[in-house]
Amino acid sequence: MSTAPGDITALLARWAEGDEGAFVPLVALAYDDLRAIAHRRLLATGGGDTFSTTALVHEVFLRLVDREGGGDWPSRAHFYAFASRAMRHILVDQARRTHAERRGGGQVRIPLEEIATEAVDGPADVLGVDEALTRLAQLHSRMAQVVELRFFGGLTVEEVSQVLGTSVRTVEREWTRAKAYLLESLESGP
Repeated sequence: MSTAPGDITALLARWAEGDEGAFVPLVALAYDDLRAIAHRRLLATGGGDTFSTTALVHEVFLRLVDREGGGDWPSRAHFYAFASRAMRHILVDQARRTHAERRGGGQVRIPLEEIATEAVDGPADVLGVDEALTRLAQLHSRMAQVVELRFFGGLTVEEVSQVLGTSVRTVEREWTRAKAYLLESLESGP
C-alpha cells in the first residue's frame, strides 16, 4: 500500500466521528491502492471479463457509503481488511450471477499450483474458493481471515498480523496451513 498510514487512519477517525467531509479525501488517498488490489484480484479470478477494475473499486466505495457514520476501523490496515472482504463478496456475487446465467456450466477449477502461490496468474473459480473458504471458516476462522485478507485483499503478512492482532510468524504459519487446506478442498471438491 502506497499511502501514508497516518493520513488514512486520521481520515477514518474523522469519518467515524461523523465528519462527512473526511470521506472525499479518504477516497482520494485510498483509490490507487484499492485499484491495484482490485486489478490483482480480477486477474487472479478471471473476473476481468465481466467486471472492470474501476467498477469493482466503485462498488467497494458504494459499500463504504452505505455504512452510516463511517466505519469502525482503528487503522489503515483494518480499512483495507474491510475493503478486501467487500471485494470478495462483490466478486462472489458476480460469479454467482454469471454461473446462474450459464445454468451451471463454465466453472473453471483452480489449479493446485495457483492457490499455493501468492501471485495467482490464471483464471480462478471464485465460487469454489468462496465455498472452500466458508468451510475453512467453520473449522478455523482466523485461518479463513488470513486467506481473505491475503488472497482477496492483497494485504502483506505484516498488515494481516496488524489487522488480526497476532504475530507475523502466526500469520505465516496459518497462511501456509490454510493454503494446504484450500488446495486439498479444491482438488476433492465440495
